[in-house]
Amino acid sequence: MNANWSRNAFVYLLILVAGAALFLNIYRPDQSPQQISLSQLADAIRKGTVQSIRVNGPEIQVIVDENQPPLITRREANVPLTETLVGLGVTPQQMARVRLHYEAPGNSGNWFALLLNLLPIIFIAGLFLILFRQSQGSNNQALSFGKSKARLFTGDKPTVTFADVAGSDEAKMELQEIVEFLKEPQKFAALGARIPKGVLLVGPPGTGKTLMAKAVSGEAGVPFFSISGSEFVEMFVGVGASRVRDLFEQAKRNSPCIIFIDEIDAVGRYRGTGLGGSHDEREQTLNQILVEMDGFGTDTNVILIAATNRPDILDPALLRPGRFDRRVTMDRPDVNGRMEILKVHVRGKPLAPDVDLEVIARQTPGFAGADLENVVNEAAIYAARRNKRMIGMAELQEAVERIGLGGPERRSRLMSERERRVVAYHEAGHALVARLCEHADPIQKITIVPRSSAAGYVWQISEHDRVLNNRSYFHDRIATALGGRVAEEIVFGEITTGASGDIQMLTSMARAMVTKYGMSEAMGPLQFGQQDELVFLGRELAEQRNYSEEVAELIDAEVRRIVDEAYTRVRAMISSNLDKLHAIAHALLDRETLNNEEFEAVFQAA
Repeated sequence: MNANWSRNAFVYLLILVAGAALFLNIYRPDQSPQQISLSQLADAIRKGTVQSIRVNGPEIQVIVDENQPPLITRREANVPLTETLVGLGVTPQQMARVRLHYEAPGNSGNWFALLLNLLPIIFIAGLFLILFRQSQGSNNQALSFGKSKARLFTGDKPTVTFADVAGSDEAKMELQEIVEFLKEPQKFAALGARIPKGVLLVGPPGTGKTLMAKAVSGEAGVPFFSISGSEFVEMFVGVGASRVRDLFEQAKRNSPCIIFIDEIDAVGRYRGTGLGGSHDEREQTLNQILVEMDGFGTDTNVILIAATNRPDILDPALLRPGRFDRRVTMDRPDVNGRMEILKVHVRGKPLAPDVDLEVIARQTPGFAGADLENVVNEAAIYAARRNKRMIGMAELQEAVERIGLGGPERRSRLMSERERRVVAYHEAGHALVARLCEHADPIQKITIVPRSSAAGYVWQISEHDRVLNNRSYFHDRIATALGGRVAEEIVFGEITTGASGDIQMLTSMARAMVTKYGMSEAMGPLQFGQQDELVFLGRELAEQRNYSEEVAELIDAEVRRIVDEAYTRVRAMISSNLDKLHAIAHALLDRETLNNEEFEAVFQAA
């Protein structure tokens, strides 16, 4: 690269000099000395105005004044200057008053003139050279258009190992076999075992699929080719297939190695469902991937790892045994997994003594690994903004709220005193009903400080990660969602738009109980409607109804019954505990925010 740069710099410098010379040759200012004739020179000698004469071959320089440029004249070849001047009437006495110098003729002027005349030719030749090199570079780019864009990471200095991936112990155990095969393939070959050619990592976004693939490469100490599924597909047919061939050729030359294709669903979807039929560019790329995976020999230690969060849309030919033999599920971590992930991300960061990672892990159900990493990063930003030297528990909890509830607090948002009282009673109604319901999640925080689009919120956190939810839990969640609206209605005699999000949530929950979970006694254990259609595969855009209009009326009536029963229950709860509702609302108006301990103290004291 340095040699090419030096050569190009020399060529460009030469062209620049030639261009400057050409410019000077074309645009030369009128600075030539004054020309005189020999007769004029003789008259000047007779008048005594000539001080000296310098003779250089046929050229004669006449010095009249030392402060002025010389006058130039020319003599005839092979004729002495004195004879010529005497013939023009100059006497020997007049010639004696002039200093006469003879100089030997040189060739430097001729060489300079020759070079000056050649520089335009050099300039034109340099332009042709640049045009030729540019056309050659464009040809190279055209030839490399079908080359793979995979990034190669060498395995001699691994940056990610299994120690950097937490919360996925089951996935580590399954991928440990891949590491052992890449390290000791003869152990498996001696028993006739065939290692999986492909491993499909499946899980929601942010669960660490790409990180796990890099950890496998780091543990095995082999090269790692990383590419995204979208980088194969171009608008020109055949380019993607060419890149697939080039990628697998590189992998075979560097075996044992790992090929990692992220978001393989971009190229591996069902064939025959696009607008281009079965011959478009994406499907040709997929066909080439299938062919290359079949072309792996038993002595080729190349393993393909792919990641996707939509395994349901992948082509069945891609998932059959012999291609992607193994599917590794990377789900959202449980409380223990979140604890280990937090320990990984706080490694090397200064933590205050009051930090309890177990509490943060319990406050973040449903968070993926990327979310937890973002929590720690946001907490560090908060601590730096407040000029702290360590990350405290307050910063971590504020980061959890920012990420889990959406956006920072908006204390600058102006609300009238009446709106503030309505929000306080609304959130107090949610909190009161949640506290009185047996199966509702415990309250972590209540606030009337606006955050994102919400004027206030009640933050509830389950004591443990829920895997199964029973009917009582759904009934209590619907009751809690109705608490704010009922509190407004009882205290102020009217309702506001603040309960719109609550109504949307409880309606969808009640309908899911009837149509999806079979939790309605009137409708029985049946599912109504097919809601999992894949619209991007060319199927139905709307929900497919597999029931009659009469059944639809029964479903609507059952949903209304569930909500009406919850409404009656919530109204009775709040009416019999109005003193507690007023106490919670007044505490919110006074302090704006109540944590779980403060809320419990207010509830017990009322």
